[in-house]
Amino acid sequence: MRGRRMYVIGGLLGALAAPSAALAWPVDQAVTLEPGKERFQKLTAVDWAESDAPSVVTAEALSQSGELLLTPHAAGIARVLLYAEGRFAVWRVMVGPIELQNTAAELAAAKKACPDLKATEGAERSLTVTVNDTACRLALRTFLKTHAYLAPELELTFAVTQAQAQLEDFAAGMPPGLTVRYSGAGLVLSGKTDREGHRKALWELFNRAVGRVPLEDRTEVEAPPKQDDAAKQEALDATVSDVPAPDAGVPPGPPPPVKRKAAPKKPR
Repeated sequence: MRGRRMYVIGGLLGALAAPSAALAWPVDQAVTLEPGKERFQKLTAVDWAESDAPSVVTAEALSQSGELLLTPHAAGIARVLLYAEGRFAVWRVMVGPIELQNTAAELAAAKKACPDLKATEGAERSLTVTVNDTACRLALRTFLKTHAYLAPELELTFAVTQAQAQLEDFAAGMPPGLTVRYSGAGLVLSGKTDREGHRKALWELFNRAVGRVPLEDRTEVEAPPKQDDAAKQEALDATVSDVPAPDAGVPPGPPPPVKRKAAPKKPR
């Protein structure tokens, strides 16, 4: 049932309106919905949106009005990927009262693995750290998957070896036909795939990355066949298969008569 229409004016945290967008944990923005009340959110730009937990909340891009429709279905947490003009952002959408996470254990593990990590809480939350080794990068990724911070609140510096290790992680998650590489400090995604493969690649980049990484999306996405064309082809195939082969269904006629030589007459 549709609830009261609610508007929130703004961009995707500015991410999709910026010259280059970011990817990676943590999420860009956190949104809370009341059960049974959908939300229409006015955005700077959005081409499509996809929820990783549609049983909790579904997301629909309304291109004509430039809105994002978030529809809650059950209490829980979902992540919504929003894509516009070659850039994307990820939001955390919570439905219903959600108990605050206790992130002390994850933060302690991250501080142990990353000795120079500095984290502040409260109204001016921030986190700064240098990622020097794999243990630090993986501990950070675990911590940043919690609700403790949002992407704009981070300042991360990567050692060259860890930037390369993260690139190898990206490459391992790419669907067939797609490749990733660095161009300066940013990441370039290129190749050819279908819509499903493209979305899978974006989710993989987000889930495997730590901190913001500017993305240039050069993917060539194959358009799905039009329903009308598919229906016509299906009808054509059916018509062709229904055409009988020559003489099909006609019982074979009697064999042609065989001429036999008359037997020689016996002498009397």
